[in-house]
Amino acid sequence: NRELEMAKLAAAHLMEKGKDIKVIDIHEVSVIADYFVIASASNQNQVQAMVDNVDETLGRAGFEAKQIREPETPAGSYGLGDMIVHVFDEENRLFYDLERIWRDGKVLDVNEFLEK
Repeated sequence: NRELEMAKLAAAHLMEKGKDIKVIDIHEVSVIADYFVIASASNQNQVQAMVDNVDETLGRAGFEAKQIREPETPAGSYGLGDMIVHVFDEENRLFYDLERIWRDGKVLDVNEFLEK
């Protein structure tokens, strides 16, 4: 499945430089996406670098991501189909707390997810 493959690529890449990587399967609770991949970065420059690098990785694999960053949201976010990546600095990750907002989704063990 295309979304699963994209989420795996994004999560694997974010594990290299990001912190506290989470994959949330929300396909049963939302129509906006199947997967959220969430990561923390040390600062805004690292946020943007991580998003750019994941975008490049997905592009090389034949997936064209679309940046969907909202100006009022201090995060790097983009999506493609039914997979959305969110990279926050640590302070804003706590503030936006997507894990709480999407608690009805299933938080997946990243290592097990990558081995599927």
